[in-house]
Amino acid sequence: MSKRNSWLNRCLTPKTSLPVQVIWSASGLAWALLIGLWACLSYGDVVPAMFLPTPGAVFDAAMRLARDGTLGPHVWASVEVVMVGFIISSAVAVPIGLMMGSFRVVQAFLEPLVNFIRYLPVTSFVPLFILWIGIGLEQRVSIIIFGVFFQQVVMIADVSKGISKDLINASYTLGSSRADAVLHVIAPASLPGVLDTLRVTMGWAWTYLVVAELVAASSGLGYLSLKAMRGFQVDVIFLAIAVIGLLGLITDQLFRLLRLKVAAWAQ
Repeated sequence: MSKRNSWLNRCLTPKTSLPVQVIWSASGLAWALLIGLWACLSYGDVVPAMFLPTPGAVFDAAMRLARDGTLGPHVWASVEVVMVGFIISSAVAVPIGLMMGSFRVVQAFLEPLVNFIRYLPVTSFVPLFILWIGIGLEQRVSIIIFGVFFQQVVMIADVSKGISKDLINASYTLGSSRADAVLHVIAPASLPGVLDTLRVTMGWAWTYLVVAELVAASSGLGYLSLKAMRGFQVDVIFLAIAVIGLLGLITDQLFRLLRLKVAAWAQ
């Protein structure tokens, strides 16, 4: 009994580390509960199959689309859209965000505009992007960029602003120039927060994928979902949603691993 209470106390104590086995067990339990609830509702006919397919039906749909060569190209098309848009957005947002957080004049110049644009609904720009850019990969990538860029800039600027001024003053004392302070003090100190920002906004990129592919697309998981909706193929819709979630989870874990590798000192 005392050992059980000890484990319970550790689990309920904030900021307390736990063994890997406990972490994996808790994660597995969460998935088991979710899939179990889904199975009870679908196999038990609590929710009609027209609205909630069974896990077996979704698995069968995945096998069917994988065998006939339909699923792979759609998955690759969506990965391409998200990755191209996210990389372009991040490559521009990271330096701009660092500058905004480091220099008050840059913040004063950009912050009102950035804060205004980041509250605009992405969906309202889809028709404009089609008119301006046309139909194709560029239009879908533009939606991803518009959806995550301004959020990235604000979040990275906040990370840069949070860097202690004592670090910068210490670098000046050691003979650093202002450029050295930005490149060799602010940027490295901001790295963990920047990686966390990229990990969070990558999730938003996967969310905007469906918006990008629901209109004027001929491939991708969003297009596959829309096509399935027209044919009342609820199992395929659930499959597309599950694949997007799985891809998002994979990229999330990759960013966590990258943070452990390049910013282990910040753990």
